[in-house]
Amino acid sequence: MNVEYTGRHYVITPIIRNEVEIGLTKIRKILGDRFETKVILAVEKHRHKAEITISPRNGPLVGLAQAKDMTIAVNEALGHLEKQAVKYKTRWQSKKRSARKSEEVKKWNGHSTTSDDTEVQPAIGLSAKTAVPVMVHKYPSVAKTTEVHLVRSEDAVAMRPMTLEEAIKEAHFRDRDVFVFRDPKGKVMILHRTRDGKMELIEAP
Repeated sequence: MNVEYTGRHYVITPIIRNEVEIGLTKIRKILGDRFETKVILAVEKHRHKAEITISPRNGPLVGLAQAKDMTIAVNEALGHLEKQAVKYKTRWQSKKRSARKSEEVKKWNGHSTTSDDTEVQPAIGLSAKTAVPVMVHKYPSVAKTTEVHLVRSEDAVAMRPMTLEEAIKEAHFRDRDVFVFRDPKGKVMILHRTRDGKMELIEAP
């Protein structure tokens, strides 16, 4: 355990060292062993101050405390540091999860994460001598979105209030997959023909 101690108007005793190392053991269980530790213990006007700094991968964490007794100050500083370590680990794990998720989204959308600099020429044949080269055309797994063309349609909207039966007949007559109408009470309703050919009724809020 690599710990650098500094005493200012204070002699660091083995008891205090032991308190620090016990507290750091808990923090190492949270963050692992890959960080340096600096401990500054000082006495100013009968106040005992403890400053413990650890340096994990993404920036330092500092625990500060002061009390009438150095043991109390050290334990309070370690307590603050332990809370910060838990927050640090949670934040780090959420970043890793979001990074992994974005990688999966890229793969799902057809983006390859590996560089494909070497181009292999496919061939068909029983041996290298009899093999015939084959040209393979690659198409993107996800088609590029084209510009949307909007066309206003009056055939999909009923001009007068209708009952449900009338609206179904009208939608069939006009050969529309989506048909918007108002019922006799004035409520907006939408008829939608699903892929299996069934008519689905949607009530607009």
